[in-house]
Order: sequence, then structure tokens, then C-alpha cells
Amino acid sequence: MTIKTLGRLAALMLLAGPAVAQTATGAATSDFQLNDQILLEVEGDTQFTKAFTVGSGPALMLPVIGPIPLAGVRRAQVETYLTQQLKRYMKDPVVHAKVLVRLSVLGEVEHPGFYSVQADGPVSDALMAAGGPTKDAKFTGTRIDRLGREGVASGQLQEAIARGATVDGMGLRSGDQIIVPRRSDPESKWRIIGILAGIPAAILIATHVH
Repeated sequence: MTIKTLGRLAALMLLAGPAVAQTATGAATSDFQLNDQILLEVEGDTQFTKAFTVGSGPALMLPVIGPIPLAGVRRAQVETYLTQQLKRYMKDPVVHAKVLVRLSVLGEVEHPGFYSVQADGPVSDALMAAGGPTKDAKFTGTRIDRLGREGVASGQLQEAIARGATVDGMGLRSGDQIIVPRRSDPESKWRIIGILAGIPAAILIATHVH
């Protein structure tokens, strides 16, 4: 291998950042998942001040610059990491970055749907984003279904909410579901039994008339 070729490989390693180096050692890990978002603000530069969606790789696709690899990057490190990356293209950038995780909040909440919440924010922020539980909600039964992984049972979730556990601290990823069940209505059971009990009598009366 020539010195010129070695020089090119070294340059590629530097441009790729930590991703290539860590992949080579088999230690590349990342907190980022496809469809996570990074709320980026670069002071004085509007084209980089918006929410960007994490793509395959994982990588962050930025205008003009192109993909910034995120393999090997932790959520808590993203602001420092992106500052270092953007220094290659601009002088002394002032970068602010927040990781947003897209969660679905389902069941007995005012506005079920998908919500992007800050990774370093409490799990309860997702419930509040959905308008909070309805009057029919059994809030103590709320659970988390983590796609492809073991979920979080209602008892564990209640304890986590009480101590202010964060989305990141609970290992939530985009696509995970927070499910708020409906509170059972004890009166409805007896109404149903009453209706069912009345059906034979109604049938008998109808038969007798005919």
C-alpha cells in the first residue's frame, strides 16, 4: 500500500468521525434510532436552525453539508459532537441541540397520537403533550410497550413518573407506545346483566303474541 493511499485512508477516517473508528473495533453503539429528531439551533444561521430527522446509519442529513454520522454518539453528547462537526465548515459556531423522541400516546388521553418529546425530559411530558388522561382513564394502569423489547409495567411506570424519570433514562425509542387504559365501570356490568336477563322474557312475550 503506497504512502499516498495511506494518506487518503487517514483523511477518510477523520472525516467520518467516531463512527468508522468505533466500528473497526466492534464497539460502535448509538442512542439514536431512525426517526428520532434533533432540534438544532446554530446562532446566526437560519438554515441549520430547525428540527432534523435522523436517517439510516444513523446519520443526520444537513443542508449543504450532507450526512453527519451518529454511530457511536450518545444523546447526551450530541450538542458537543455537532459543535465539533460544524467547526469544520464554519468559524466558532454556537450550537444548541436537543434530541426529540417520537412516541405514540394511546388510549384514554385527550388527544391520542404521535408526539416528539425531549429525550432529557420526564416521561410525563409525553402524557401532558397528549392533553393528559381523560376522566375515564385508569392512570395507575398506564404502561409502556417498547417495540421489540420488554415493556414497562404499570407499577414500574408509576414509580418512574414519581421520581421524574426521563425518556432517555428509561431507554425509550421512537415508535414506543405509552398506553393509558380505560377505567372499568362497575355499574356497566350490572346494566349488561339486566339487559341480558330481560331478553328471554321479551322473546317469550313476542312468541306468545304470534
